[in-house]
Amino acid sequence: MARLSSILASALLLVQAVQAGASKCPSGLVPREWEGRQYGCKCYVGDSCWPKAKAWNQLKTTVEGNLQVHVPPEAACHNTFEGPLGTLNTFDADKCAEVTANYGDEQWSTDQPALNLWKYFTNNTCTVTENPSEPCTLGYYGVYVITAKKHAHIKAGVDFARTHNLRLIIRNTGHDFIGRSTGWGALIINTHSFQDIDIITSFSGPGNYDGPAVKIGAGVQGRQLVRTVAAQGLAVVTGECPTVGITGGLIGGGGHGPLTTLYGMAADQVLEFDILTVNGEYKTVNADNEPELFWALKGGGPSTYAVVLSATIRAFPELIASGADLFINTTVISDEAVFWEGVRIFHKWSNHFVDSGLYAYFEIFPGTFRTKPFVAINQTVDQLEAILAPMIAELEEAAIPHEVQLRQYETFHDLYIDRFEDEGAGAFALTGGWLFTHKDVEDHNDAIVEAFQTVISPRPDLVYQGGIIGHLFDAGHNHPVPNSATHPLWRKGTDFTIAILSVPQGASLEVKADLQDVLTNVQDAALRAAGPNGFTYVNEADPFQPNWQDHFWGDIYPELRALKKKWDPRGVLYAVSTPEPRSGRSSSTARAFACALIKNKSYT
Repeated sequence: MARLSSILASALLLVQAVQAGASKCPSGLVPREWEGRQYGCKCYVGDSCWPKAKAWNQLKTTVEGNLQVHVPPEAACHNTFEGPLGTLNTFDADKCAEVTANYGDEQWSTDQPALNLWKYFTNNTCTVTENPSEPCTLGYYGVYVITAKKHAHIKAGVDFARTHNLRLIIRNTGHDFIGRSTGWGALIINTHSFQDIDIITSFSGPGNYDGPAVKIGAGVQGRQLVRTVAAQGLAVVTGECPTVGITGGLIGGGGHGPLTTLYGMAADQVLEFDILTVNGEYKTVNADNEPELFWALKGGGPSTYAVVLSATIRAFPELIASGADLFINTTVISDEAVFWEGVRIFHKWSNHFVDSGLYAYFEIFPGTFRTKPFVAINQTVDQLEAILAPMIAELEEAAIPHEVQLRQYETFHDLYIDRFEDEGAGAFALTGGWLFTHKDVEDHNDAIVEAFQTVISPRPDLVYQGGIIGHLFDAGHNHPVPNSATHPLWRKGTDFTIAILSVPQGASLEVKADLQDVLTNVQDAALRAAGPNGFTYVNEADPFQPNWQDHFWGDIYPELRALKKKWDPRGVLYAVSTPEPRSGRSSSTARAFACALIKNKSYT
């Protein structure tokens, strides 16, 4: 077994932020001590407060049999699964073959009850294998999962977690870089079965909008939604990855995608939510009914204030679209300096691209750069080619080998299905990131590209161990004033960049802690220094960065924290690096991980 969870390696970097020596445990939490410090924790397996079998059986009856002990599907490749509730015989050759064949497939992973797409924050202690005698343990997945089929099942789970002071995870797809869809000792409520999509010809609810809309259930994903509304001649703001869920983490964190430059953030599109409060009350919230909560649910942090059951969002008429791909790679470039000069020229024009209404998704990995795609909505391929022309001319003048492909589409739907790819599942890596504003690109483009090089090779012993995923868009292009609890600087943005750092499988605690330090204090620090006017994105960033509250929300964080205290004072809902009801500005993430350390040390 791994010596210690990867989550805890990260937590140790923050533990100094937790106030030491507190003599009183916050109300409703279990007092625990670790290395001379006092913590207040949820109720975990082995505690006297952990529900007895009779209580779990009653919950299973209440949710009509849709409660199960979470056994990761990879356990089928192992003789036994050694879970916190006991050991099970699990080997199943046919099931193992199915799991192995689908392990890298995003849609398959999102359809499982409790899997995370990316494995770092699970500790990856049960993997597909050809050796059934290898150990298989739960790692930092939740202990039980409710596969909810009715809203009453969600309510039963929330009520149970609140009553028994359990850690609670709300999970739709597990499309999660930083561990919000998992947590040791948790009860997971899976909302993926809520696939309703209802087209509204003309929204007549509160607010000043009377156009087309669509009401979507908590389990709906991007590809499915784009296809459904396109059949009615409509388009909606979704994430760029087709398997991303819409109503939960995407909107709760803000949500950006290929229509963002044209229409704003995903959170800006919401007209109404149906929710379940942490006290088990169903509510409809909108501009008239609980407007402050309505605002907070739109970008103020996923799984923070209430459980979202459905969301009604704006829809827009389908328009023509054009797309382009740009490739630069070292297979035809022997000089790395030439490669990076190509990247510099590309990024130099990023303000021009978003000012022209474009969205672009790009990747930089060792020896490879690609933008796939540039997206131009309501613009012909000739118009897109004209927008790209200054960059292409400069690449040609600098003799940078490159390839450009352009294509026109009848609709955004056609472009989205053709050009946007599933990202794959199973990666074991750390992720950070930073957003560069217009001013950052205008004043510091060369420094930004130098920071990109630091991300790719952050240290002499980590050459080519990093990667970058970038997104060019301007959420303020047509909507300079937000109507959501998203960071105000989104309206001045140009490039949101994700930093990636690979972590070796089976890495020791010391290696994980060291790599977390590299991510926070080398890779992300380089991005922050190159973008002094920027910030970062609550859904795709390093949760252990300094001043995450300011970097995620800026001046609106205190208001969000006050709303968290109002709507969830006991912290029934918890997600990493989101507003918390208790005192302290940087203790919540460290507290949660330290609590897991205290209870889970025998499983590491």
